[in-house]
Amino acid sequence: MRKIAALAAKVAVSLGLLYLALGRVDLGTLAERLQQIEIGWLLAAIALLGLQVFMIALRWHAIIRQCGASIPISRVFRYALIGGFFNQTLPSTVGGDAARVWLVARDGAGWSKATYSVLIDRVVGLLILALIVVVCTPWSFELIRSPLGRAALVAIGLGCIAGPAVFIALGYWRWKFFERLWLTRHLAAAAAIAKDIFTSRQTGGLVAGLSLVVHALTIVVAWLAARSVAAPFEIVHSLLLLPPVLLIATVPISIAGWGVREGAMVLAFAYAGLPESDGLLVSMLYGIALFTMGAIGGVVWLASPSAMRLGEAGAATGADAQRP
Repeated sequence: MRKIAALAAKVAVSLGLLYLALGRVDLGTLAERLQQIEIGWLLAAIALLGLQVFMIALRWHAIIRQCGASIPISRVFRYALIGGFFNQTLPSTVGGDAARVWLVARDGAGWSKATYSVLIDRVVGLLILALIVVVCTPWSFELIRSPLGRAALVAIGLGCIAGPAVFIALGYWRWKFFERLWLTRHLAAAAAIAKDIFTSRQTGGLVAGLSLVVHALTIVVAWLAARSVAAPFEIVHSLLLLPPVLLIATVPISIAGWGVREGAMVLAFAYAGLPESDGLLVSMLYGIALFTMGAIGGVVWLASPSAMRLGEAGAATGADAQRP
């Protein structure tokens, strides 16, 4: 019952925020722009998302190895695609992470190492994205003149750096009471691995470099989405506005970030003096590209042995339940 209530709440949040975002634009103009979409730009964006998933898989593969497990990059890439599918179809991005943990654990890594690898991968991605926001702040201030917008930008950037920084710092502290509780013991173990990654010139440089490539591809994807509807959204706008929007959209209160991302993008465009309707268009097309990439991951999932085993297990359970 609680799961149903949580799902209903997230659906309500997504629909409510989308309604508010749509209320700020001219729906007639929006529909007209969508009818004139140049599909080639959107297909290019989807292709870049495929490359991005591979870059994510390379980063995750390096982290998995640092956690003490060994899985071929081909399977890690497949698991990353499947995780993207569950990100788009389950109530939050946490669902995709759970799928990745399950797949890696079943592949011989074990539950602890699998969980550590996904947690660290998330922390690294969040930290690098927040650092991009903070580093770009001087240029963002030239684009965003509103004091409220500037304050929000700084709060988002520094706030999203603080969490990962505290997590990594746990790897340096050896507090005995951390060993007493199951949760804190595993959290400290994961933090210690994260600390080793960031203090390793080779692994840390590889992971950070791949993260920069991942986020750079996201910025280009949003720009390509804007090009598909001829929106006045240059690559520099994408660099300065998209990262803070994505940080906001990571808050797991909606379905795959829908609604949160659109509302944040509309506000970002308004603060930057850009048409709000274009902000909504770019965000929706970016979301459609993500959904399409997730659908490809769904095909991979349905064709994978893991899905077949899960289906067989479910069928066996159902048959057992029907026996007298």
